[in-house]
Amino acid sequence: MSTTDTSQTNTGNHVRIFDTTLRDGEQSPGASMNLEEKMRIAEVLEGMGVDIIEAGFPIASDGDFECVNQIAKTVTKSTVCGLARATRADIERCAEAIKPAKQGRIHTFIATSPLHMEFKLQLEPDAVYQKVIESVTLARNFADDVEWSCEDGSRSDHDFLCRCVEAAINAGASTINVPDTVGYTMPREYGELISMLMNRVPNIDKAVVSVHCHNDLGLAVANSLAAVDAGARQVECTINGLGERAGNAALEEIVMALRTRQDTMPFSTNIVTEDIMRASKLVSTVTGFNVQPNKAIVGANAFAHESGIHQDGMLKHAGTYEIMTPESVGLNESNLVLGKHSGRHAFKEKILELGYELGDNAIQDAFKRFKDLADVKKDVFDEDIIALVDDEVVRANDRIRMVSLEIVCGNVHKEPKATLEMDVDGEVQSCTCTGDGPVDAAFTAIRELFPHGARLQLYQVHAVTQGTDAQAEVTVRLEEDGRTVNGQGADTDTMVASVRAYINALNKLLVKREKSAPEAMTA
Repeated sequence: MSTTDTSQTNTGNHVRIFDTTLRDGEQSPGASMNLEEKMRIAEVLEGMGVDIIEAGFPIASDGDFECVNQIAKTVTKSTVCGLARATRADIERCAEAIKPAKQGRIHTFIATSPLHMEFKLQLEPDAVYQKVIESVTLARNFADDVEWSCEDGSRSDHDFLCRCVEAAINAGASTINVPDTVGYTMPREYGELISMLMNRVPNIDKAVVSVHCHNDLGLAVANSLAAVDAGARQVECTINGLGERAGNAALEEIVMALRTRQDTMPFSTNIVTEDIMRASKLVSTVTGFNVQPNKAIVGANAFAHESGIHQDGMLKHAGTYEIMTPESVGLNESNLVLGKHSGRHAFKEKILELGYELGDNAIQDAFKRFKDLADVKKDVFDEDIIALVDDEVVRANDRIRMVSLEIVCGNVHKEPKATLEMDVDGEVQSCTCTGDGPVDAAFTAIRELFPHGARLQLYQVHAVTQGTDAQAEVTVRLEEDGRTVNGQGADTDTMVASVRAYINALNKLLVKREKSAPEAMTA
C-alpha cells in the first residue's frame, strides 16, 4: 500500500473526491446492492476519476466483506476504502478486506459530541479520547493510509474536538474527516469550524482535512463548499446525493460547482465530468431510486427550457440561461441511432460510444433485447439503449428471473388473469393467477411462485423517452421486517416492466436478508 502524500494537503487548490455511494449511499432504505452491482458502480467511479472509493463496511456481513475485497482486487487507479468502528474486530476485518488493494485505506470513526458520547456510546470524554488513539494506532499497523472521523463533529465541543484531532494525527491518521452527521450545521458555521481546526490544531498540516455532510436541511452541498473555501481538501459525497434520511452531498453538484465557479472557488478535481450522467443513470438503475426531474445537474429538467422568455434567450445565446453545457456532464441530445435492421457490429459500437464495456455473452444478451425492442418500437434512442443495457447487465446474476408473461384483461374480462413463468435458482416454474387488475394478478403470480411476506410500498411508472411506444420504467418498493428494497425494470410493455421491477426487488431483498446492521455505522 502506498503512503498518502500529505504535502500541500490543505494549502493547494486540488480537492480530493471521496465517493461513498457504495457504503453510505447503500444505507438508504431500499438501496441494497449485490456484488455485481457494486463492482459495476466501482468500475464507473474509477473511470470517472474518483480519488477514493469507500466500498463498504466489511464487518457488516460476509457479503459486505466480499464486496470490499473484490473491489480491492479490481480497482487500481482509485484508493479503495473500508469503514470500521473504533474496535479491534472492525479494524482487523477491514484490514483483511482491503489487503489486496494497490492503494487501500482504513476509515475508522467514533462519536465526539456530548449527546452521542453520553447516550449512544455511554462513555466519558477521556475514554473516547483513548479509543481515538488506540483505534488509529491499530489501523496504522495494518495500513499506511488511515482516515479518522469524529462522528457528529459539527455538534462537538471545540476544545475536545481539537484534542481528538491532534491525537488522531499523532497516532498516524493522514486524513481527518469532520462530518455533519445529522445535517444540522449552516454554511458559515461549518466554514468557521474548519477554520478553527486549521488555526488551533498544531499538527493539522500533516493531514488532509475532509468533510462529510448530510442533507437534512438541504445544505449538504453548501456546507461542503464552505468547508473547501475554509481549507478542507477532501469532500465525501455520493452519486445523485444518495444516502440515508435526506441523503448526502451530491458528487455531481460539488464537482460542477467547483468547475463552473472558478472565479470565486479556484479549485480542481480529477473528475471526468462528461461521465457524470452515465454514473447517475447507473446508480439510479441499480438502486431503484429515480432522479427527481428538477434535480440539479442530472435531473431530466436540468437543461430544459419551457418558458418563452428562456427559450428566446437560449436561441439568441445559450449563456443567457445555461451556466454549463449539457455536454460537460455527458448529456447529449437524443439521436435516432439504431433500428431493426442494425447489425451486431453497429450495436457494439454504440454500446462503446455510450461508455459500456460488455463481455461477449453480455453483448449477445443485450443485442437480443435490442432486436426485440426494435421490432416493437419505431424510434430507438440512446436513452432506450442505456435503459436496456443497464437492465440487462446489472441483473445478470439474479437468482430469480422472469421467463415469460401473459396477461388477459380488459372490460370484457371480469377477472384479469396473469400466466407467469419464472426461473428460481435454475428451476423453471409457472402458474396462473387472477387479481383486481393486471398488475395485481401478475404480482399475485410472483408471490405464488416465490412465497414471501414482503409488502408492496410503492409502484411507480414513467416513460424512458417520449411517444406512445416508449419503454416504461417501473419502480417497485418492498418492505419485509423493517428492510426496504427498491427494484426497477424497463420494457415497452408496462406489465413486463412491472414484473421485472418486482422480481428485481425480490432479488435485492435476498441480498438484504444477508446483511446485518451494526450499531452506529454512520459517520
